[in-house]
Amino acid sequence: MLVYPSGLDVSSSALRFLSARLREHRRGLGTRWRRLSAGRQALLALAHLRNGHPYMQLAAGFGVGTTTAYRYVTEAVEVLATLAPTLAEAVRAASMKAFVLLDGTLLPVDRIAAHRPFYSGKHKKHGMNVQVIADSSGRLLWASPALPGAVHDVRAAREHGIIDTLAEAGVNCWADKGYQGAGGTVRVPYRGRWETLSTGQQAVNRSHAKIRALVEQAVATLKSWRLLRKLRCSTTRITVLVQAVLCLHQASSA
Repeated sequence: MLVYPSGLDVSSSALRFLSARLREHRRGLGTRWRRLSAGRQALLALAHLRNGHPYMQLAAGFGVGTTTAYRYVTEAVEVLATLAPTLAEAVRAASMKAFVLLDGTLLPVDRIAAHRPFYSGKHKKHGMNVQVIADSSGRLLWASPALPGAVHDVRAAREHGIIDTLAEAGVNCWADKGYQGAGGTVRVPYRGRWETLSTGQQAVNRSHAKIRALVEQAVATLKSWRLLRKLRCSTTRITVLVQAVLCLHQASSA
């Protein structure tokens, strides 16, 4: 396999953060020697998450075995996932904001038609449903554990406790029509065909759409990590991958 130098569009603060966490993890384990230093292991994990390169290619580039590359990436992802903010922490941070934005996104997975629980009728593809909370400027605050793609957004929000947590904190939330009937502090547009809505309802829906559109920036931030654009791993690992990406984003934007 040919090996060539390549760039990685990730901030140096993310690399320093992950390197420091891995060094702490190694000290806690009492590790004396590894094939790669903590810094190189962090770079390996970032390359996998950001560019989605398979383990065989990463192993060749870093001069380690494929199994070692897999083990190093898995370890780094698990370390990051434990540091990701919880829903309560994210809502507490958002309580100082005017409002938050809520939306669901589908992370595509390589499943066949027989895997019905993962098929999203809305998106017409297989994937995992992840709920995203953003602040009033569209900055990513929190991403939920992954649920099968067949789960509707309002049901996912209820299962994760998002609606109740926002209501208890008194944080107003803007969401789309997929959250009709959510209740609490979640605000959704008026439902119905455009021509059947009154002039006032149409004006409200226009204003609502302009505000809610900012959540797409948070979704784009999540999917800028190319691994999440087409997941080929076990669906049981997707939650920790999302939490790892969330942690890196928070660390690099702090």
